[in-house]
Amino acid sequence: MCAATATRDWWARGIVGEIGGGFSHESEHDLALMVSDFLENGCSSGADSWCSSDSDSGLSDLHHLGDKISFYKRTVTQYESDLLPIVHSLVQLIKESDLHHVKSGPCNASCINFSLVKLLRLSGYDAAVCASKWQGSGKVPGGDHEYIDVVNCINAGNSERVIIDVDFRSHFEIARAVDSYDRILKSLPVIYVGSLTRLKQYLQVMADAARSSLKQNSMPLPPWRSLAYLQAKWHSPYRRQFGPDEQNFSSVDSSDHKQCSGNLKRLLSSLQFEMEGERLMKPIKSDNNWRVKFERRRHSLFRAL
Repeated sequence: MCAATATRDWWARGIVGEIGGGFSHESEHDLALMVSDFLENGCSSGADSWCSSDSDSGLSDLHHLGDKISFYKRTVTQYESDLLPIVHSLVQLIKESDLHHVKSGPCNASCINFSLVKLLRLSGYDAAVCASKWQGSGKVPGGDHEYIDVVNCINAGNSERVIIDVDFRSHFEIARAVDSYDRILKSLPVIYVGSLTRLKQYLQVMADAARSSLKQNSMPLPPWRSLAYLQAKWHSPYRRQFGPDEQNFSSVDSSDHKQCSGNLKRLLSSLQFEMEGERLMKPIKSDNNWRVKFERRRHSLFRAL
């Protein structure tokens, strides 16, 4: 192997480790090939280039895109609004000792996801861990992702899915981001709780913002931050699971499970910071219906435990 190829492969593995080392599940083999091809070919391959734009809106002003994020955060249904503080409260109940399932290979957020699903189900919600997987097609490489959904029955025969992603911001981290992009990234919810429709709106804005930020540094948009790749994570075929597969998980001492323990600490710290910031920004509301509902569910939960 020549020195240039070895250096490129080392760089590709480093980038894969950086963008796949958080909570998100990625197909490391496909991602490594994609990164290597991106570094080798750049933007010189024409219409089918990895750097092709998803839309012409990539040149939108970052300030305007930040306003869109603020608007989307306010346009939530009553069910989503009620569920969000309950998810936050349940996440804060998770202890390191609860992270007792470890996956063969990288665990990422599996233990946290399954712990949260357990608490949601004990609280009366139809929640499950959704494992999505997709095949590579065109400029979108194959991959997999894991998130949570809650099925809300609207009326007889009709229901809707509410998506929960416990490490939402990590999907949009980019290299050498400009300050305005960092502000948009930090304005995103730490934990996403909402519909697929609203999620798609977030993805469009963040893909446009990433393209705009990278353009200012004369850098192309990498394929793992394209809109098509982001959408594949939550819009691909999925399998609902209420607990880990026995063949892929085994019980271990939580003290040996450093990755999930570290993930949980970072999640709780980020969530606490977000909640304190929002508490300072919002006026005190007299309507505490969600608190009453949650307290009732919490008492039932502790009795079940």
